Amino acid sequence: MSSPALGLTMLGLIVIAIMMGFPTAFTLMGLGMIFGYIAFLVPGLPWYDNRIFDLIVQRTYGVMTNDTLLSVPLFVFMGYIMERAALVDKMFHSVQLAFRRIPASLAVTTLLVCAFWGIASGIVGAVVVLMGVISLRPMLRAGYDIKLASGVITAGGTLGILIPPSVMLIVYAAVAGQSIVKLYAAAMLPGFFLTFLYLVYVLGWAVINPKIAPKLPPDQYKIAVPEYLRRLERGPSRRVVPGLIAAVFRPSLVDGAVRSEGKPASYGLIWKNVLAVLVPLVLALGTFAAGWWYVVIHNAPQEGVARPAAVAAATRNPPANPVGPPADEQLEELGSAAPAEAASSATQDGPPEEMTSLAEPAPTKGGSHVPEHFYQWLWGLAALTALLLAIYYWRMDGEQLEILKELIASVVPLGVLTFVVLSVILFGITTATESAAIGALGALYLAVMARYPRQVGWWTLVGAVFGGGLAVLRGAWDRSDFLDHFITMLVSAFIGATFVGTVVPGLSNLRRSPELRENLKQATFLTAKTTAMVCWLFVGSALFSAVFALHGGQSLIERWVLGMNLSPVGFLVIAQLIIFLLGWPLEWTEIIVIFCPIFIPLLTHFQIDPILFGTMVAVNLQAAFLSPPVAMSAFYLKGVAPKHVTLNQIFAGMMPYMVIVLICLVFMYVWPGMTLWLPEFLYGG
Repeated sequence: MSSPALGLTMLGLIVIAIMMGFPTAFTLMGLGMIFGYIAFLVPGLPWYDNRIFDLIVQRTYGVMTNDTLLSVPLFVFMGYIMERAALVDKMFHSVQLAFRRIPASLAVTTLLVCAFWGIASGIVGAVVVLMGVISLRPMLRAGYDIKLASGVITAGGTLGILIPPSVMLIVYAAVAGQSIVKLYAAAMLPGFFLTFLYLVYVLGWAVINPKIAPKLPPDQYKIAVPEYLRRLERGPSRRVVPGLIAAVFRPSLVDGAVRSEGKPASYGLIWKNVLAVLVPLVLALGTFAAGWWYVVIHNAPQEGVARPAAVAAATRNPPANPVGPPADEQLEELGSAAPAEAASSATQDGPPEEMTSLAEPAPTKGGSHVPEHFYQWLWGLAALTALLLAIYYWRMDGEQLEILKELIASVVPLGVLTFVVLSVILFGITTATESAAIGALGALYLAVMARYPRQVGWWTLVGAVFGGGLAVLRGAWDRSDFLDHFITMLVSAFIGATFVGTVVPGLSNLRRSPELRENLKQATFLTAKTTAMVCWLFVGSALFSAVFALHGGQSLIERWVLGMNLSPVGFLVIAQLIIFLLGWPLEWTEIIVIFCPIFIPLLTHFQIDPILFGTMVAVNLQAAFLSPPVAMSAFYLKGVAPKHVTLNQIFAGMMPYMVIVLICLVFMYVWPGMTLWLPEFLYGG
């Protein structure tokens, strides 16, 4: 008793039910079960002999065995742990001091910390609420415009669901049957580009109309400088680096000040400051060295080296152009197949490329090449970085050195953790699930270290020795390549240091610290709650999609779209416009699990790259958090804002950022290389 009219009725009912406030997951399951029962109804058979019950079991089992979803609870746990560890306060203060002299410094600091913290946690509600508590009142007390203050918090808080590691991209990968690592690589540059556009808007508005963001008085961003550093400052500009170098050879320069302040031995104190000064230089050198090694050594063409299986499959079946001419063939009827399954198997020539998380693409070691103009870009950026560092060190005074030390203590640990989590995914060292496990362990490590730094430091050293020694006992030095020896030792020592430095101090202090115990309990509970919501959504979506296709609703929509004779550009514009409009009444989870499976099977016909389409959807869905009436970021912020800040003012502050999202989408279409260059370079094809 299947009918396309029943399929369209399902689609209309789900939108109405969600807008009325019914739970999305259970509404999907309920409608799928009712309409599936009608589709499989055979007169004369008992009601319990309907095949819909078999379909429910199959779809639920399919979600349970989808290993793409394994990374969801780990990334969510990573975010909640860092939120509960209260690491944002110090970060906000140090970043504010670093940008204290630029226009709208508080707004710029808020946007940067929102983006950085959102990347680390990926939980929009937590970031918006936390930054609303930390930064909204200081901005309002400084005389900032309410629309500017609320806009940077709500827009900045949504960036965490776009820039990897992102739960949104994991959900899309599971729905569309695409590779998580390719989506992560594709979303990197658009995510940072959108952040850049936000910053340009905030700075431009503050320069054009300084009244909306008054400059802070000097007493609000001054930082106390110890007397021993004052003695090391040289010249009218009070440069501290030359004096610090001189103090390395003559510690007596600061002996008196050190003794008067009751600080430890001067020589050790001097070397601590020297190491702090060297951190920006070491980070810059490490970044350029890692980039050069990966491109020139690791990823360079090597004769006799076989290409990975996933890359070989991609070579046999290269993905379609981002936007190309429509194919001549018509799409096949989907029947009872779910849209996600049809999308993953609807290739036109040859066997399908394996894109699921079970066979994530590995970096192309043997088949890649050094990009054109790589060395020009490398040396050009290196020269520019060297010039900026030289200016920075030449102008550094004692106050800037103290700010640098605060940045190192608050930003660098979280930055290193985020960099490691993303690097091991993008470079093919681990899968997304294993990387999420690394991130969860690293978040626990930072949370424990924030409370017990000395214990964590000693046990970290013990763990590093244990891990490195275990690598030697396991035969790490029996290999012929010294670089492999060193990397094996380094990775083993790093894992041992993080594990022992987290577990031993954490367990030993768990009973004595009610705060640590409560934070761990709340993070675990919230992780279970969020993960259950995502899993139930997938069960409901899988059942709903299968029944919708069974009734012929999917094929009806396909025939209708194909009958319009749209060009690839027209289809892309219409699809993104529909998703943008759906973001007004619906949330991103509902759009991805219900409506994206309708568009995904059509991508092959229009020869639109599914990675490009998915990244554009992720950027577009930023508007789902910023568009009334269901602008969740506004409601999150209103819950912690002062009473005089109205919801309409928050809505008005968010509107310009919706326009910026559309501008970013235009850039992504005009310049698809911004999205596709990195995944193509890392994984070929």
